[in-house]
Amino acid sequence: MRIRYTLRAQNDLEAIYQYLDQRSPAGARSVKRAIERRIRLLAAIPFIAPATDEPGVYELTIIRYPYKVYYCVEGEEVQIIHIRHTSRRPPPADEF
Repeated sequence: MRIRYTLRAQNDLEAIYQYLDQRSPAGARSVKRAIERRIRLLAAIPFIAPATDEPGVYELTIIRYPYKVYYCVEGEEVQIIHIRHTSRRPPPADEF
């Protein structure tokens, strides 16, 4: 499967990485690796995460870190929709 990021997900990831880099460059590397490793796993096992209440949208937890990745599977593609810190309010269903 191919992984594709929406513009929103790209912006989410950029903002997360920028925030982490400013706080702790060494710690940021660990978090970045964890996020990227979990997302790459979706190419091999796209239905590893539980479904959300929104039809066709799944919620992948980043193990050891407070981030969630929202995605859907369309044909041979995993589309990353949104990435967020878990302390933030969940997005409304109509934002997916």
